[in-house]
Amino acid sequence: MFESPCKSINVLNAWSESQDELRETQPVSPRGTRKRVKAKKKKRKQQQQQNERRSVSAPQLCTDDADKGRTEKKHRPDEPIGRGIFQIGKKSHDVVLTETRVTWTPIQPETPTADRDVKNQEEYVELKDVFAVKVKRRRSAGQQTGGTLLGITLFQCKKKGLKLKEHAIHLNNLSADHCEIWFKSLKEILSGFKNRPKSLKVFVNPISHKKEAYQLYLDEVAPLFKLADIEADVTITKRKGHALSILKDCSLEDYDGVVCVGGDGSVAEVAHGLLLRAQMDAGRDTDSIFTPLQAALPLGIIPAGSTDVVACSVHGIRRAVTATLHIIMGHHQPVDVCSFSSMGRLLRFGFSAMFGFGGRTLALAERHRWMPPSQRREFALIKTLANLKPEDCELSFITSRGAEDQTKCEDGSWQTRQGLYLNISIMAIPCLCSMAPRGLAPTTRLSNGSMALIAVGNTSRSEFIKHLKRYSSTNNQVSSHQNASMCTYVTLDHKTSLKSLGYICSNSQKYIVWVKIIDFSFMPKIIRILSKDHVP
Repeated sequence: MFESPCKSINVLNAWSESQDELRETQPVSPRGTRKRVKAKKKKRKQQQQQNERRSVSAPQLCTDDADKGRTEKKHRPDEPIGRGIFQIGKKSHDVVLTETRVTWTPIQPETPTADRDVKNQEEYVELKDVFAVKVKRRRSAGQQTGGTLLGITLFQCKKKGLKLKEHAIHLNNLSADHCEIWFKSLKEILSGFKNRPKSLKVFVNPISHKKEAYQLYLDEVAPLFKLADIEADVTITKRKGHALSILKDCSLEDYDGVVCVGGDGSVAEVAHGLLLRAQMDAGRDTDSIFTPLQAALPLGIIPAGSTDVVACSVHGIRRAVTATLHIIMGHHQPVDVCSFSSMGRLLRFGFSAMFGFGGRTLALAERHRWMPPSQRREFALIKTLANLKPEDCELSFITSRGAEDQTKCEDGSWQTRQGLYLNISIMAIPCLCSMAPRGLAPTTRLSNGSMALIAVGNTSRSEFIKHLKRYSSTNNQVSSHQNASMCTYVTLDHKTSLKSLGYICSNSQKYIVWVKIIDFSFMPKIIRILSKDHVP
């Protein structure tokens, strides 16, 4: 029923990119003769000279003069703009175009209960779900232009659960004039959706996951961008920090959004670059206390990593085609972020951070990227568990509304906890992944106004393993050794000497903690993700 992106790029060779190609060749019926074609041309010319009206099978759309009037006066959403007969599948259909949808019903019903059957068989597609319209032609092998006109094709974004799929609707008509009018009208309507991007800056991490990110982009992402007439300026990153350096200096006015094809580390770097660039453009001093501004451009995330917790959190599913269609359709979702700073100096913007067991595990996995992803995760997990040790920390935080463990203290008050902790997590998003279907922070959302502070106290190795196993369950994830709070500000004071400090890991990027005090500040909705909130 649905066409895959791989099939779409093959069929694209038979589609015209503009209405100019419609007049390259005259539409010829495969079964007609040259004599019949000339007779049709003569008859059509006579009709145009006499009354300048279309035949019955022609879509009754506005002429050029009517088009000018339509630009000045808008149609009602349910007012027909055009009407015509097209072949859909193996049957002829009466097709009606309005500002909001295309509706078609089969003609010449074969049953006595005609009216009732036709009403039940009426189908439609909302134009807000259509992302491309193309002219369809039959071309011989090796032919690049021209060909026999077959009609026009609408490309719809269909939703099935959390998945978004591409679906083609073929409207077959052999008249070049008819197809030109419909093509022009549909293009005009689709261009009215202002949120849809036309130009994107794309960063691809070629070593992400199994070094398949660039091939994934070529096979599944680029064909859909081309289908939607989106220009993509692609940069293949060569080193860590490459995307960040480009975002600091490049002209962002030429783009409608920035897309990252890679894992969580690449996404964290691009998001940090977008937010840092916004502060630089506004003249904010990042070495002092400041209120950050929202990033100027939205961020699109194509999952191509090992875990893809950011992509799973914003899309609800780890699928490149779904993420690409979210970008094409211009879906915008504001997302919370947290900043990491020390002594008033900004260190990083990020979606999450882990200290202790989680930080050491991610840092160890990063040092062994030569291993296959699944083996690398297992190796890092087992080795860190074997050397499990608590960290002596003092946590000071300001709670927010909705904190599950909030005590009698009023909202906005400081709370302090000191002791030995095996793991400390600060997360502004749920951090969904295959190993944690409800997320590492199931109590938070993408933009709920707070970040989750999850601290696991010192306990035995067996009890800590039980705590980790709870993340793979879709039921209860609360452990007796776990303290969870919803916060807006967290200060982590590490009491150990500098030589034995651990790692702060933010979305698979590791940072050695050479400062004893680090602050985590909640930044509500300062970045927009090209996605749609999947949580009801």
